[in-house]
Amino acid sequence: MSKKNSSVILKKVFKNNKEISKSYLIFRNKLNSLKKNSFLVAVSGGPDSLALTAFSKAYSLEKKCKIYYVLIDHNLRKNSSKEALLVKKLLKKNQINLNIIKNKKIIKKNIQGNAREIRYNLLSSFCKKKQINIILTAHNLEDQVETFFIRLSRGSGLHGLSSMKQENKIKPGVKLVRPLLELKKKQLIKISKEVFGTYYKDPSNINKKYLRTRIRSLKQIIEKSGIEYEQIFKSIKNLASSRDTLDLYLSKIYKESVYKEKNKIIINLYNFNNFNQEIKLKVLNHAIIKLTKAYYAPRSKKTLNLIDNLKSKNYIKSTLGGCTIFKKKDRIILVKDEKR
Repeated sequence: MSKKNSSVILKKVFKNNKEISKSYLIFRNKLNSLKKNSFLVAVSGGPDSLALTAFSKAYSLEKKCKIYYVLIDHNLRKNSSKEALLVKKLLKKNQINLNIIKNKKIIKKNIQGNAREIRYNLLSSFCKKKQINIILTAHNLEDQVETFFIRLSRGSGLHGLSSMKQENKIKPGVKLVRPLLELKKKQLIKISKEVFGTYYKDPSNINKKYLRTRIRSLKQIIEKSGIEYEQIFKSIKNLASSRDTLDLYLSKIYKESVYKEKNKIIINLYNFNNFNQEIKLKVLNHAIIKLTKAYYAPRSKKTLNLIDNLKSKNYIKSTLGGCTIFKKKDRIILVKDEKR
């Protein structure tokens, strides 16, 4: 397919379908607000990422910006490389060049969590080579609600229940942006079918050993009971607004009580003891992320256990999130583990 034909098909699809046109407008406004002229699109071959790819291609034709399309082959399944090549071939028909990066690390435990960390590391490395600051992912409304339920099942607090942010800094100079969070999966399926004619299913998405898959299978039951995902999404947005207010307060508290000294982060113990439980948790998690440059903070349960342990007069030290934590006089000291 020629570049001209690819452009004509995209314009025709977006112009003739009001629903798709409206979805693209939401996407375009999100990207315009970023004020960037180059992006990386994380591709998987599923309907969500193909819809994101279609939007990004249309945006690049309209704005004349540079967009790279990258698929990470985690090498977790026998046919993963073959599937990646099928996606590459599909995109090539629409004048889209897909870069395939193969993961060489063996993932044996916490498969989804470790695969996500490896994926973002590989995507971030690609960004640095190409001098890109933004990674676009296809997380959508259902993903947001599923994340809410996952964190609810773990007893998460305000930050966890407000789910995924529209934007996240994942590495120095690299930001993760989710421009499709307000769109439903059925909309994205429709877009991927209209533009590419098909999409590919990841077998892991129906594997019941994963909590997200089990929660996903409850969607129909939940909505039949009268609880619509759109309403849950509204609640998540309200929680996110409260989270942002708390973050402003937390930022002030953090500056007054925490400072960095070479390879250490030091917390004023007197101030820390006067914080409520929620602030203690956020200060410790933020300090760990700052020190280790991790994408995710430790699970709340583990941090709360550390907070309880710190109250003991016999406390010596703990390890959490790649850090060793100990008390010295009036200070809590965090040191990054050498292996990290």
